[in-house]
Parts: sequence; structure tokens; C-alpha cells
Amino acid sequence: MSKVQTDTLGFLLQDVARKMRWEFDRRASELGLTRAQWQVLASLLRFDGMQQKDLAELMDITPITLTGLLDRLERDGWVERRADPVDRRAKRVYLMDKVEPVTKSIRKIGDEIRQQTLSGLSEAQQTHLMRTLQHMRGNLCNRDKFEAKVGGN
Repeated sequence: MSKVQTDTLGFLLQDVARKMRWEFDRRASELGLTRAQWQVLASLLRFDGMQQKDLAELMDITPITLTGLLDRLERDGWVERRADPVDRRAKRVYLMDKVEPVTKSIRKIGDEIRQQTLSGLSEAQQTHLMRTLQHMRGNLCNRDKFEAKVGGN
């Protein structure tokens, strides 16, 4: 049986992200929200009142998964769904006032986890890491352009 390589780029990226998610869940559990629920709220903090289908796409989850999350969030008073005034088939999702005090706690937890994760890296190393990851993400977002260029040669 071969040994699993744990020092590959994909494994390291996934492992760091998994450990950050686990740490977030551990620290935020006292607030009564799961990470998935908080991700809905965080998306709405940026785009309050967006259509449910657009929210699912933004979060990269299926509409049925989002519906379940929204059902619980709405039941607990975190969000409200309203009919879209332009498209009667669509629903828009809005944050309720209850979210405001919790956002400060969640942001604090997120900041602490980022600091813990980046501990020991200089400011220049952190900046370089972020630029490198943004570049890598851009490479993957521009995959179609790259494939067209490679295929055209």
C-alpha cells in the first residue's frame, strides 16, 4: 500500500482550509450558528436582499441546500424572505436586525483564526502569500481563455 503524500499543493491547501473551518466551528458554536449558516449571513452582509438563486450561486451550493439553511435561519429570526417585486417566481433574502450584534463576534473569531494561521509570517510574507493565492485563483478562473490559447497554438 502506498503512502499518501501530504505535502502536495492540493493537499496542503485543503488541509489548512479544513483546519481553519474546524477552528471556526469550535469557537463559534456558542453563538448558536453553524458555519454554513454564518456563510449565508456573511454573504447577505455584502449583498442584502439578493435573490435566493443568486445567493446559492454565490455560495457555490445547490438551491435545495440553501433552502434548508434559509428555512432554519428564517425560523430563528436571522433572515426574512420576501417576494421579488420584479419576478413573482423569485424570493429575495434580507437580514433581520438580530444579525448586527453577532457579526462583531463572528468577525472577531475570524480575525483571531487568521492571526493564528498566519502567525510567524512577516507582513511581506503574508502579502506575498495572498497575492500568490489570488494569482492561482485567477489562473483557474481564466481556464477557458487558457485552454483556447493552448488549443489555438
